[in-house]
Amino acid sequence: LEGLIADKSYEILAVVTQPDRKVGRKKELRMTPVKELAIKYELRVFQPEKLSGSLELEELKGLNADGIVTAAFGQFLPMSLINSVNFAINVHASLLPKYRGGAPIHYAIMNGEKEAGITIMEMVQKMDAGDMISKASIPISDEDNVGTMFEKLAIVGRDLLLKTLPDYLAGHLIPEKQDESQATFSPNITSEQELLDWTRSSRDLFNQIRGMYPWPVAYTLLNGERFKVYKAHMSEGTGHAGEIIEKTKRSLVVACGQGALSLELVQPSGKPKLIITDFLNGHGRSLEVGDILGK
Repeated sequence: LEGLIADKSYEILAVVTQPDRKVGRKKELRMTPVKELAIKYELRVFQPEKLSGSLELEELKGLNADGIVTAAFGQFLPMSLINSVNFAINVHASLLPKYRGGAPIHYAIMNGEKEAGITIMEMVQKMDAGDMISKASIPISDEDNVGTMFEKLAIVGRDLLLKTLPDYLAGHLIPEKQDESQATFSPNITSEQELLDWTRSSRDLFNQIRGMYPWPVAYTLLNGERFKVYKAHMSEGTGHAGEIIEKTKRSLVVACGQGALSLELVQPSGKPKLIITDFLNGHGRSLEVGDILGK
C-alpha cells in the first residue's frame, strides 16, 4: 500500500482490510497495520467482516475504480466486484502453482524449501488459481522464520507489483496459465500441526519450529501441560524420542528420531516467554537428563 501511495501514477480510492481485532492477553482492540497507514494518508477505509453480501460491497462497486490489488486479504472477492473493474490482481506469497492458500510462507519453511517468492496473478473465483503475470524469488536460509520471510517478501512483493503494473496495464505482459498438475496447497495451520512429534528428525522439527515462529508457535508437552518452543537449533546426540539427553546451566538438548534439538526460547504453560538459561534457572530446575518431553 505504501508503495502504491508513493507512486503518483495511481490514485487510491479506498482501502479494504480486516476488522479491528482484540489481541494479546489484555484483549486490546487493535487496527491492522494497513488501516493505520490508510488513516495516516487520509484514505477511505472499509472493514467488512465478510465482503460478500455486505453494504460495503455495494459502496465499493459504486466507486467506479479501474482496478483492485489485494495482498493477504484472507477473503474471496465476490465476482460481482471483480467484474466491476478493468483488472483485479493478487500479490501472493508463493511461487505458484506451489502453495496456494492462506499459509504459503509457513509451508515453504516447514517443508524445507530452499526458496520462497511472490507471484502476481489475475484473480478468479478459484483460490489462487488465476493466470500468472510475474514472479520473483529469494532464498530461505536456516536463520529465517515466518516473521523474517514475511518482512522480506513484503518488500519483494511491493517492488514486483510496482514493476509489473505499468507493463501489465499497457498490455505488454501476457499472463501465463498455471499447471494444475503441479498445484499444491497451504491451508491455514491447525492446532494439531503445532504439536512437535519427537520421532521426526531434528531437521524436520527445526523447520517446523521456524515455520511457526512468531505465529502460531510449535509446542510439546511437559508434565502434561503445553510447553511452547519458539526457537531451537539442531544439535548432536542420540536417545529416545523426546528424551532430555543434555542439561547444563545454559542448554537443554532433546533427542529426536534422528539427531537432537537444543532449545533456545520456550514458554511453559501460564508463564512468559523465557530464554533457555532463564527457564533452567527457574521453572526448569527440576528437569533431569532422561526426562521425556511430549507427555
